[in-house]
Amino acid sequence: MFFKLLLLFILVPVAELFLFIRIGARIGLPATLGIILLTALIGAALTKSQGARALSSFREAMARGALPHREALDGLLVLLAGAVLLTPGFLTDAVGFLLLFPPAREAIRNRLAAYLKGRIQIIGPPSVDPGPAKRHDEDSDFIDI
Repeated sequence: MFFKLLLLFILVPVAELFLFIRIGARIGLPATLGIILLTALIGAALTKSQGARALSSFREAMARGALPHREALDGLLVLLAGAVLLTPGFLTDAVGFLLLFPPAREAIRNRLAAYLKGRIQIIGPPSVDPGPAKRHDEDSDFIDI
């Protein structure tokens, strides 16, 4: 797991730098910086609205007494989208906008839920066997109050 994360933290910035250089050479530095700022502003606004929607869905599920597992995963994916959208880069912006698109987020959420379902084990208190039931009759020393 550590190696995968290390690889991710190395490859993503290298890919972003490559894209900055290629796109910047084609459209120029001012246009490249303008696109980066524009996607950050649009991403922040979309993240705010989608986050509010996810929070509302979470609260509705709680009010119904339902377990808000889907809503919680949606909220986490929207939070992740906001983080990658605020990170300058074309690749991270594409991932962020993908996470803010509800049908894509639903597909990602379902795959994530299936993955987590296989990895999470719920452990509760051990069940206690009360043993054979005792009879209550006239000869017992049990007193009814």
